[in-house]
Amino acid sequence: MVYLSKIYTKTGDAGDTGLGDGSRVPKDHPRVAAYGTVDELNALLGVFLTQLPIAALTPDPSPGGRGEELGDLLRNVQNDLFDVGADLCVPITEGDKALRVRAEQAARLEQVIDRFNDRLQPLRSFVLPGGTSAAAWCHLARTVCRRAERDVVTLARGEKINPQVIVFLNRLSDLLFVLARICNNDGNDDVLWVPGKSQQAPG
Repeated sequence: MVYLSKIYTKTGDAGDTGLGDGSRVPKDHPRVAAYGTVDELNALLGVFLTQLPIAALTPDPSPGGRGEELGDLLRNVQNDLFDVGADLCVPITEGDKALRVRAEQAARLEQVIDRFNDRLQPLRSFVLPGGTSAAAWCHLARTVCRRAERDVVTLARGEKINPQVIVFLNRLSDLLFVLARICNNDGNDDVLWVPGKSQQAPG
C-alpha cells in the first residue's frame, strides 16, 4: 500500500535515488531511465485523453462501442504502465514476490488492436504524424513508447529483467499507432508519406 504524507524527502539531493528493493543508484542509471521514460509515456497518455471528444470518454452501450474502448481502455493502459514501472523499479532476485507484468496484459492489447484494426483500410504508404490534434498526440505517445522499449532493452543488456515488459511496450506502441488512425476518422484523414515528394519537379 502506498502512503504519502510528505512530497519532498531530500534523499535524492546528492543525485541518487532509491529502488523498490531499498537499494540506491544514480538517477541516470539505466533502470531509472527506463521507468522514467515509462512515466513520461503515461503522462502523454493523460494528455491524449484530454484531446478526445467527450463522446469518446463516455461508455458506449453498443457492442464494441468506441467510447468504452478509448476512455476505459486508455485508463486501464495507464494503470498497466504503473505496473510496468513497479516491475522495473524492483530488480529481479531469486524467489522474489514483486509485482511483475504478465503475458495476459499484452494479450489484452492484441485483442484490442485486432478489433480496431478490422475497421481500418490497409495502408499502402507510411503515415506521417498529424491529422487531428488527438491523433498527433497519440503519435507522440507512440514514439515515446518506442523509446521506453529501447531503454528497457538497454537495461536488459546489463541486468535481468522481466521479458514481458518488452512485450507489453511493443504491443502498446502498435496499439497507439492504430488508435492514431482511429482518431483520424478511422484512417480516412491520415496524412500519408509521399516518397521523394520535395524532389519532384513542379509541373
